[in-house]
Amino acid sequence: MPDFSNRSRARAAIFVIALSCVVLSVPRTAAARPQQTDAPPLKTTAPAVAADQTAAPDGADESSNEGIQPPESIFPHFSSSRYWLSGQANFIFQAHPDFPAAYSGTHSLSDRYEKATSRVLTLYTGFRLNNSFEVLVDIEEAGGAALSQGFGLAGNTDLDIVRNPQLSKTPYLGRGMLHKVFALSKDTVKNDRNYLSLFDTLPRRRIEVRFGKFSLPDFFDANSVGSDTHLQFINWTTDNNGAWDYAADTRGYTIGLMAEYDDANWSFRVVEALMPKVANGIDLVWQPWHVHAEDYEFEERHSLLRKRQGVARLLAYTNHANMGIYRDAVEQFQQGVVPLPEITNHPWHVTLKYGFGVNIEQEIAPNLTAFARWGWDNGRTESFAYTEADSTVDTGLGFAGALWHRKQDRAGVAFVTNGIKKDHQDYLADGGLGFLLGDGALRYGRENIFESYYTVHVWRGIYLAPGVQHINNPGYNRDRGPVVVPTFRAHVEF
Repeated sequence: MPDFSNRSRARAAIFVIALSCVVLSVPRTAAARPQQTDAPPLKTTAPAVAADQTAAPDGADESSNEGIQPPESIFPHFSSSRYWLSGQANFIFQAHPDFPAAYSGTHSLSDRYEKATSRVLTLYTGFRLNNSFEVLVDIEEAGGAALSQGFGLAGNTDLDIVRNPQLSKTPYLGRGMLHKVFALSKDTVKNDRNYLSLFDTLPRRRIEVRFGKFSLPDFFDANSVGSDTHLQFINWTTDNNGAWDYAADTRGYTIGLMAEYDDANWSFRVVEALMPKVANGIDLVWQPWHVHAEDYEFEERHSLLRKRQGVARLLAYTNHANMGIYRDAVEQFQQGVVPLPEITNHPWHVTLKYGFGVNIEQEIAPNLTAFARWGWDNGRTESFAYTEADSTVDTGLGFAGALWHRKQDRAGVAFVTNGIKKDHQDYLADGGLGFLLGDGALRYGRENIFESYYTVHVWRGIYLAPGVQHINNPGYNRDRGPVVVPTFRAHVEF
């Protein structure tokens, strides 16, 4: 049976966040804030941020910051056209040497030398029927391999990997959505055309509705310097909030209905989406009246520093799916019902998982932006769709190459610490398996990750990026690691 007490608490918490959003969105009086002028947003490769033009901070000097430039492409894209056609290829090579481990289990990161290469190929297409309605379709192919088949880390070192090596290697529909814009004002702002929005301009105040297949990180928890595996970081919990168990199939996509309200300095978005049948499953449950997910995000575009740009995003989510309860699985094991805890050993029942997140980015100086994320979920319900993390803190810096006269280059450093709650710890310590973790035992410690990269622009749409990740307590286990993972990425924009 669903846990109605936790559901009530989750709804109450979400109501508090929604109420806070309303309070924050109340216009300030002229005496409280000087009149602002129009300026472009933080320059970013994350389309969800770049698609809108926002007001600059009071007294901001636009010319002082070239920012992260949109990537060049080998072939020119259609401009001022109803059509969109582009593509990308992303190859990531990783390896790690032998590292100390007191023991290993079924879902451990191998403590012996190994290497792996992943690839993601995408063809982006779109057609704009008129100035307010468009159709977007992407075809994708993902393959290659993951270190230890993707097991053994909550903060996995490659966000591009296919977590189920048994999946077909044939191309598949990545995104396929209808996008409608409802104007709420006559004045417009310039829109940076990209594969998620083909409009040249957008109403300043508007409602956007999307329906179809997409990935929730396309629009939620976006970050201009920490959300792009093509040109920036590649660790799962650096590019996304690790405690956000967002609705997705094995490849990271879902079917959903999303609505977003945009004003000059703030936005609010909400989505209703389908959940997978089983943890990390490829098949979705087509019964949204039983199994479903809701995500809410409020975005406020104001700076903490004068003459600099900044954004703060507040996230909340609820998942309703056939998820197990860690404490129930441990009690079955302790009572001798099963030889090892099994989180899937339960009849079909819909349980609730909920969580919250904060995502902040702040321009510190020309061509230097800091970002931070915080995430938390209830921790008693099975990790189901993204990764096995119940809490996370992520902070880092993104550098634009214009700082050293290489406009298309970029670099970054980040530190992430992930954790799980006591029920989750007990489950793994007793020998239980999650869809990613399970060493057979556990001496718990937070999983701490350092990541750095440098992306070099070689020619037109060709980019190369060496990087390194250092991980303490892989899989939250102090009896294993640390491990160092050098990486090398080759990216092509067509």
